[in-house]
Amino acid sequence: MELVLKDKDFYKKLTNIALPITLQNLIMSSVNMVDTLMITQLGDANIAAVGLANQVFFFFSLILFGVNSGSSIFVAQFWGKKDVKNIRRILGLALLICGTISIIFTIGALFVPELLMRIFTDEKDVVEIGVQYLRVIAISYLATAVSFTFNTALRSVGQAKVPMFVSMVALVINTVFNYFLIFGKFGFPEMGAAGAALATLIARVVEMILILYITYNTRNALAAKLHELIDISKDFVVKYFKTAAPVIINEFFWSLGTVMYSVAYARIGKEATSAVQIANTIQNIFLVLSRGMSNACAVMIGNEIGAGNKEKSIAYARTFIIIGPALGIILGVILFTSTPLIMTLFNNVSAQVYDYTTKILMVISITMSIKIINGLLVVGIFRSGGDTRFSMFLEMGSVWLVGVPMAFFGALVLKVPVYWVLALVSLEEVVKAAIGIPRLLSNKWVRNVVEHM
Repeated sequence: MELVLKDKDFYKKLTNIALPITLQNLIMSSVNMVDTLMITQLGDANIAAVGLANQVFFFFSLILFGVNSGSSIFVAQFWGKKDVKNIRRILGLALLICGTISIIFTIGALFVPELLMRIFTDEKDVVEIGVQYLRVIAISYLATAVSFTFNTALRSVGQAKVPMFVSMVALVINTVFNYFLIFGKFGFPEMGAAGAALATLIARVVEMILILYITYNTRNALAAKLHELIDISKDFVVKYFKTAAPVIINEFFWSLGTVMYSVAYARIGKEATSAVQIANTIQNIFLVLSRGMSNACAVMIGNEIGAGNKEKSIAYARTFIIIGPALGIILGVILFTSTPLIMTLFNNVSAQVYDYTTKILMVISITMSIKIINGLLVVGIFRSGGDTRFSMFLEMGSVWLVGVPMAFFGALVLKVPVYWVLALVSLEEVVKAAIGIPRLLSNKWVRNVVEHM
């Protein structure tokens, strides 16, 4: 199988899809960095509370990601066939599922926020701040579900610039209102962590309104009428879930596993939780390019499979898996060498949080390349190729048989510092790549899931 390393068309497609997604993620991660810097001025308890409260949203968003990843397999392949009618059916089904999930999470965060916070920590000050944050942020979940669904579908039909523009506007609003509401500037009330939640709520409602307005004003492939969204037969739903269910289950248990990591880190103390929160915010900035690449990989491969170009999809996949590690090495070296400079932004945190964060970033920089490989394998290649059952077992197995046991073994048995626990957790990435790469080379992952729909 020949690679397409010198194929200009490959790089043109990659740039057109990956660049807007990368810019969107970069803006989002940069704003999250600013948010984190603002919260750090309120003290370690606030950093820990917002970080742990956001684990509920993180769990929620990854379930949405699972639903929409499953849906994007169909949207990308239907787009390869230019089948707009079925794209709109998939969009309607995704909106129904994501809307239902958002209502469940909203009820939980509104009515039992203290119970949710105590899953992570018993520290009274952290719980109290987290409860205030959750009760406000919960109202944003439905708007988030609608925006998430449309954003993912737009990328799958090659319109990644729209989500990028909308996110830019929404995230600027988020930053501005964070400043106003956290610190009580320009006549706004000083709300602390709850102000950060209200700023996010405002931004997500604006994001939803904008994405719907642009979609329907431009009358693109997703500008469906209500009857087109609900024109779903039982047979259609069965075929959808046959492919999408493993992705949804995968994301549910993968995100639950990631939440369990946070539980393990919280058992070490709020300083450990704060350090992980800060390090993850920094890591997200360094991963924006790879996430853009993974999304572009998924769309490009899905389009080619839908169009019946199996050999080209395989060539694309193998090319991506060469580019990915090279990018990971470059990003890892940059993060490793720039960590002392980055940490000057966080001089106001406690000495222990500062030390933990610095060492966690060192661990992340060393494992950067293998994280990017696994992102491409699972999100970019196996799912878009329709090999959802294998990717489910690969991710769930590595998280629950390796990552979660290592997290609690390190935190509760060995009682080592949080950066060593993070290093132990990273062993799951090694296992995932060792099993995933042979599957890629076997070509068994290529499946046209829309051929008979």
